[in-house]
Amino acid sequence: MRLPWLGKSRKADRTPSSAVIYHTEIIADVLVPERAEHVRFFSRKLVRAGKLRTFNNRDFRELLLAAFYLGVAAVLPVSWWAAICHRVSGLRLKRHTRKDFVRYAAATRAVLGNGIDAQKLFRALLYSNHRRRLLLAVHLVGRRWSPDIRLEGLEGLQAALKRGHGAIIWCDQFTAQAIIGKRALYEAGIEANQLSVSAHGISDSTFGLRVLNPPTVQVENRFLKSRIVFERSDAYQVTGRIQKVLGGNGVVLITNSIHAGSTFTEVGIGESGWTHLASAPANFAARGKAALFSMSTFETDPFRQYRAILSPELVPAPAGAGEPTTRTGGGKNTVLQAEYILLKRDRVLEALKLYPEQMMVWSGHDRFTERPESALPDDGGS
Repeated sequence: MRLPWLGKSRKADRTPSSAVIYHTEIIADVLVPERAEHVRFFSRKLVRAGKLRTFNNRDFRELLLAAFYLGVAAVLPVSWWAAICHRVSGLRLKRHTRKDFVRYAAATRAVLGNGIDAQKLFRALLYSNHRRRLLLAVHLVGRRWSPDIRLEGLEGLQAALKRGHGAIIWCDQFTAQAIIGKRALYEAGIEANQLSVSAHGISDSTFGLRVLNPPTVQVENRFLKSRIVFERSDAYQVTGRIQKVLGGNGVVLITNSIHAGSTFTEVGIGESGWTHLASAPANFAARGKAALFSMSTFETDPFRQYRAILSPELVPAPAGAGEPTTRTGGGKNTVLQAEYILLKRDRVLEALKLYPEQMMVWSGHDRFTERPESALPDDGGS
């Protein structure tokens, strides 16, 4: 089934001077009998590449905020940090509310129910995003700062690595994940390899790629063994590198970003919502013997305590009679991938209920095919 439009992501609309155009189509609608649920698989092919701006509308503001928070991190005591972030996050509240709140409220209510206070959650998300900026600044200035970072579920990962086939950690896009999640694994002795995109960071303008993004990558790389940069033109080579890492019993981190790859999935979540999940982690797990885990990292006490949670290994139910029982083989097993997708969805929903205000990406209350402009959620980086 082909969709009757060419999909454009919101991020592509916002940053390039000429739009990035994609052709999006449904390639599979897979029923998981044990769940009585469908998982829809999409392909997303680049039709026309956009031309990057030298600057975009956010660059100057992000540069000022970065300079401001570097000063805060270098000079002011930790006890002041949270209050400063809260104050600064309210400076553009009316504008953020006017532009983004209606869509955010619809998405969060669809997932968590109408009983939530969407306005309070929205305000808390803005506050959390400013704490994320200061978190980066603290690592850049090299200040002595030792928060309590608790990593849960490490035993399951270690047990999987003893089997010798590597592990994939499928990371959620909570505000503390990019730095603290990697740091938690690093401090626990896990040498991880991050699957990433060349535009990872704050901005994808030319200025952003050269000035704003490198500090983010620099800080994250301190806690990584390597960064595997993904480009559409060399997907085969990247796949080979990941398989080599897993074959060497390594650990690969994949953020739940659906913009980098050529396929993604859609599945129901919560009360009546829909979420989009990357298909790559499920594909790697279904095709090989690597263990698959979900990871969420939360800030439980601003700048003092963090909680990183590794799920138990995501293991589909045993195959029924007449169904394939092995995960190895050449072709894509979309039924097995769909089971992994639903297991991941369950973990995402559990995490959302714990700290919904720290989730950066909410998909929506409408199905992708029912949206007037087929706008995908913002990409929070990888």
